[in-house]
Amino acid sequence: MTKFVRFLNELREERWGTVSEKGYFKEIEGDIFTQFIITDKIVEPDKVKILPPVMPTKIVAVGLNYKEHAKELNMPIPDEPIIFIKPATAVIGHLDKIIYPEQSKQVDYEAELALIIKNKVRNLSEDEVFPNILGYTCLNDVTARDLQKKDGQWTRAKSFDTFAPIGPYIETDIKPDNVNIKLYLNDELKQSSNTSDFIFDVKTLVIFISKIMTLNRGDIITTGTPKGVGPIHKGDKVEVEIENIGRLINFVE
Repeated sequence: MTKFVRFLNELREERWGTVSEKGYFKEIEGDIFTQFIITDKIVEPDKVKILPPVMPTKIVAVGLNYKEHAKELNMPIPDEPIIFIKPATAVIGHLDKIIYPEQSKQVDYEAELALIIKNKVRNLSEDEVFPNILGYTCLNDVTARDLQKKDGQWTRAKSFDTFAPIGPYIETDIKPDNVNIKLYLNDELKQSSNTSDFIFDVKTLVIFISKIMTLNRGDIITTGTPKGVGPIHKGDKVEVEIENIGRLINFVE
C-alpha cells in the first residue's frame, strides 16, 4: 500500500509525501500521477499544513447509493446511478472549517468514500477502470438540506464554499467495495456502515460517469453516503473515518 499526502512545508511550499506506518511523512520528488521517487527527507506532520489531496476540476457525486440509506428514506432502489456535480470551489482540507451559510437553517453531514481519477479518460471499459484510479480518500458531502428540499434540485444545497472537505490522505490499495465507513459528530458515532452495502459498485459508477463526461486527472467521484445522515451546528467537530485511509476532521463555523 502507498498512502499519499499533500502539504505545505515550513517554507509554505507545496509538497507531496508518503505516509509511513509510524505516522511521519517522507517527501516525494516528481508527480504522483506519473513518475516519482520517495526521498529520505522526513517530515513531521505537526509542523506542516495538510492540504486537500487534490484540486479537481469537478467532483461528480452519487446520490442514494447505499441500500440501507434507501430503506431509511423509504425510497425505491434506483435503476441507474443518480449523479450531480459539486464545484471545485467547495473543496477544503483536513482541519479546515466548514462555514455555515446564512441562507440555510439545516446543514447535514454525509460521510463518503471518494476516488481520484489518475488520467484524462472517457468511455472506459471494465478493464480500464481500476488502472485509471489513483486512489481513495474521505469526503464529507456537506448539504444544506432545507435548500435541497426547497429548490427541488441539488446545485445550491451542495455547492457552497467549504461544502466538500476531502482528505487527509490518498490510499492507493484498498478494496473500495468492502471497507468500513464511519462518521463522528463531537466524538459520537452517527454513521457506521460498509461499502459492501453499495447499490452500484465503484466499477459501475466510473463506467457510467465516463460515458457521460470526460474525467480529468485529479477529478473526484464520490460514492454516496450510508444511513444515519443528520445535522451539524456551529461549533461542531465532524470526523469521517474510512478503513485503511484515515480520519478527516473538520470544524463548523
